[in-house]
Amino acid sequence: QVQLVESGGGLVQPGGSLRLSCAASGSSLQVYAIGWFRQAPGKEREGLSCISNSDGARYYADSVKGRFTISRDNSLNTVYLQIDSLKPEDTAVYYCAGRGYYCTGSQSSYNYWGQGTQVTVSS
Repeated sequence: QVQLVESGGGLVQPGGSLRLSCAASGSSLQVYAIGWFRQAPGKEREGLSCISNSDGARYYADSVKGRFTISRDNSLNTVYLQIDSLKPEDTAVYYCAGRGYYCTGSQSSYNYWGQGTQVTVSS
C-alpha cells in the first residue's frame, strides 16, 4: 500500500510559479497512475491532471492546459505538478492521488490520497 505526501504549496503572487511534489512511500510509484486534484473553499474537488503508469501518458483538464505540467521521476518515487502563471482562482488545497496503472476521470477510483498542500495566490 502506498502513502502519498504532497509538498511545495505556499503563498505566491499572481503570475508566479510553483512546483508541487507528491512523494510516495511504502511502495514504488511505478505501478500507479497519479492524479492531481484541488479543492477551493466552498467548491467541489476538481481533477487537474494525471500521468499514467502504463505508458506515461499525461492528461490535463481543459481549464489548466498550457499552465500546468505533470511529470514523474520514478527514481525519486515522486510526481510533480508545475503550475505557471498562477491566478487568484488557483487558490485551493491541492491533492495527489493514486490508482492502478492508468488514469481515469473518476475520482472515486483513486484509492490512495495525500493530505493536501495549500496554495494561495494573492498579492
